[in-house]
Amino acid sequence: QVPMVATGGDTVQAGGTLRLSCGASRYAHYCLGWVRDIAGRRQPREGIAALSSDGHTNYRDTVKGRFTISRANSSNTLYLQMNNLKPEDTAVYRCVAVWGKCDYVTILDTHSGWGQGTQVTVSA
Repeated sequence: QVPMVATGGDTVQAGGTLRLSCGASRYAHYCLGWVRDIAGRRQPREGIAALSSDGHTNYRDTVKGRFTISRANSSNTLYLQMNNLKPEDTAVYRCVAVWGKCDYVTILDTHSGWGQGTQVTVSA
């Protein structure tokens, strides 16, 4: 396992936007995804977006229509564009890779391990 490093987190006001990035060169043919840890929840970790190697995307309902997962093939960089951020999006965000079935649930069974996340804080 070689964990990936997510960057781009910040503190923004509700309604704001952020774009997270992650170097994914080691996992060019894997399913890639974003997972977040929300402090204070009984089950803090949840998958939110997945991108298959052939370009199919899959989102958790709570972020659908607001977040977009994408990959720049030239640089093997994974992105998460987050629009209309809400306070409940406050979390540590991590990028992961998984081999096999690709959706926002299966990415929790990561093959890349849990790398350093990036903090996103959304104020009301």
